[in-house]
Amino acid sequence: MGSPPRKRKLYEKPKRLWDAKRIEEEKALREEFGLKNARELWRMQTILRRVRREARRLLSRKGASLEKRSEQLLSRVKRFLLRKAEVTLDDILTLTARDILSRRLQSIVFKKRMARSMTQARQFITHGHVAVNGKKVSSPSYLVSFEEEETVGWFGTPVETGVVKEDAESKKVETPVAAAEEKKVE
Repeated sequence: MGSPPRKRKLYEKPKRLWDAKRIEEEKALREEFGLKNARELWRMQTILRRVRREARRLLSRKGASLEKRSEQLLSRVKRFLLRKAEVTLDDILTLTARDILSRRLQSIVFKKRMARSMTQARQFITHGHVAVNGKKVSSPSYLVSFEEEETVGWFGTPVETGVVKEDAESKKVETPVAAAEEKKVE
């Protein structure tokens, strides 16, 4: 159980903390995904490590109720990490840190072109401008499921990002502020 006021760590540190090759790889990932520090990367790697460890246990047939545990693991992976109809335990073992980092809310906001950069996406989220399923989410590390991905949007009024959006009807380019000004004129 442990002490209630003291929370356990959500990440595991690398065994060799000062390995130059690992540090360079982590730096590249931090820059690509706009992470604040190495702990955020280590947290996602720990989540991935636990999922892969469970898949290896299930493949080696250790433990009771294998069928139930494998179904739970596969449904969790289908919901968050792999968008395939038929996911096997071998597919779980091929997952990388890049796969789980691309499912973070910060990455989804950037992919949906709601922000110009990963840093700006992080800022919008922490300032409370982004909602998932209509509810404000202020954690950039929130893992977005595939069902929730379509519902990621602005909380309240849209923020001017300078990102260009294309109107499907008239094929003209407009920004959220330009659309609001056009409505005022009419």
